[in-house]
Amino acid sequence: MGSEPLRITVLGSATPFPRPGNACSGYLVEGGGVRLWVDAGTGTLAELQRYVSLGDVDAVWISHLHADHSADLLTAFYALLYSGLELPLPVPLLGPPGIADRLAGFLTNGPDRSPIEKAFAVEELCDGHLARLGGLTLRSRAVDHGGPPAFALRVEDREGRSLVYSGDCEPCPALVDIARDCDLFLCEADGAVPGHHSAAQAGRSAADARAGRLVVTHVGPATTPEEAVALAAAEFSGAVGHADPGMRFVAGVGDGLGAGGGAGA
Repeated sequence: MGSEPLRITVLGSATPFPRPGNACSGYLVEGGGVRLWVDAGTGTLAELQRYVSLGDVDAVWISHLHADHSADLLTAFYALLYSGLELPLPVPLLGPPGIADRLAGFLTNGPDRSPIEKAFAVEELCDGHLARLGGLTLRSRAVDHGGPPAFALRVEDREGRSLVYSGDCEPCPALVDIARDCDLFLCEADGAVPGHHSAAQAGRSAADARAGRLVVTHVGPATTPEEAVALAAAEFSGAVGHADPGMRFVAGVGDGLGAGGGAGA
């Protein structure tokens, strides 16, 4: 292709805690001259650095404030302020309402509030939130996660290629709406419990959205990745894959579903 591809690399997809070789939820989205860290679950900061320096990250987007999607913001705070990185601060941080105070609540140890805003330029998400970073457009929709504010993300480049990430949520019209006709759909499949998709439900959401391809991620411990792919494929006629750590998926390219990643791959 003549232009930079729109791609996503899996930093981790484990739930609800990291496993050897698999961090919690986190992804690196690249395209339009932008590097975007999407969800910062436990262990993902280390994995991120297999591909880019933290100083090369243009922005961070967080779906919700459960630790398996946001805990590595705490160590990223220290890295940004105290490790001698040569980068412009603060780094844009797009996340749910209350994210700055939540981080400060963890980090403050004394009478003075930790200087969250020196590290992160916080912009709170809302339903229908729109942001433009370089050649990418980011759209967020509020989705149903059974309690805390939670959001799904659609990323589009100037060529019209698109990828959608569900965050954590149960099947809901807002998710189908934001995923409509996307090239690549990453949908969680933690299990058939309130606030989450099962693998079969992920397939149905992809079918309802007329997505081009489906990647199931955040698969619960009761289901193997192979079982999750099979269950989703029974409900969705397009290509289905699993978010193995290190896998890289490119939006709008053929019918295949990704290749192994690696630094510089």
